[in-house]
Amino acid sequence: MVTVANRVQRVLESRQKIESPFVLDETLCLYSPQDNVDALAHPRIADWLRFIQHDYVPRLPPGDRRVLLLMPCTKTKPYPFSSEHKHINQRLIESGFRPTADLFLPQQLRERLEDTFSDDVLNLSPLIDGCGTVVHRVVISEPLALVPYECIVDYDGKPSPATAYDDPGLFENRGNAVSPWRPDFTAVAVSPTRWQWGDEERRHYVLMHNAMAEAIAATIARIAEKYTDIVSWVAPGLTHRSFILACNQRAANKVPAWRRVGSARLDLIGANDRLPLDRQIECLPTPQQCADAVRRLAYRLGVNLSHAKGVYARGGADATPLALPELLEILVPRLRGRAASPGRSRRKTSSTGPSTKRKVANAAHPSAHRRQ
Repeated sequence: MVTVANRVQRVLESRQKIESPFVLDETLCLYSPQDNVDALAHPRIADWLRFIQHDYVPRLPPGDRRVLLLMPCTKTKPYPFSSEHKHINQRLIESGFRPTADLFLPQQLRERLEDTFSDDVLNLSPLIDGCGTVVHRVVISEPLALVPYECIVDYDGKPSPATAYDDPGLFENRGNAVSPWRPDFTAVAVSPTRWQWGDEERRHYVLMHNAMAEAIAATIARIAEKYTDIVSWVAPGLTHRSFILACNQRAANKVPAWRRVGSARLDLIGANDRLPLDRQIECLPTPQQCADAVRRLAYRLGVNLSHAKGVYARGGADATPLALPELLEILVPRLRGRAASPGRSRRKTSSTGPSTKRKVANAAHPSAHRRQ
């Protein structure tokens, strides 16, 4: 259970999300929309946003295709050490992509990497396969907008804030994205552990959401010419996808287009609202691809559809569904410019015996892959 009312205790919990040798910057603990908006003026965040929007230039190896892959941020910092990124990157490595430079996370983290993963999952350089497809990984983050993999540790001769912050403050549905110690706090407790946002939380959410969308759009507009494809791999329904989608794309993705604050309706904008058609960001997986993935997951695990939905929601290995094989088999072909041909979707029901529990436990990692 996350501590909500006591900031000192919550900061202690935030420290556990930062993997050594990196350390938490306690001034970058952002637990509510109000904290997020204030962070835009924080010296480290303001300097980062200046850098990414105005100075950053991708340095990509030669290739026939160059794909900008936007990935979600994670509670674990640095991002590549999270369960989600390790599984996604492992799938890319197994599919023939290789690092293009000797640029790794610190040795201390490599020594703690589980044997089931290749060391290359902690490499920060662009990836390339044998057919000349270059994949440049960039993380969508609040409050940082975009974090290129190669800048996770440092940028412009300075330590990056990407390894030092904790920001669960924009996720209303979790019920703990609040800062009760703030004078502008307006949330209402609905249980001992959950809060419902008030007008100030919703108003600041719109301000921060739109600031991130603008920063993402400004950066993409400036660097898009470097890429043949721009693809985001972000979960439907979450804030990261909302940062991207244009107004006319929201309904199909079941993403809100506005928030009610008092009697006012405040519009949410996405980066695609600000980008020309030829530079817009493709959002994957689609809702239909997610539904198909649940059916394939049920078949693979030998469980009914209801059980599979629960496994899908958890991701199977302390990760979001984005790391599941049923979705990654959609991502990899798309990166190579081909349509995915996932396995046939079939339902298969089974009682939940010991074998099923074992399959569910390994849902995101169905086979053992030793380090390469």
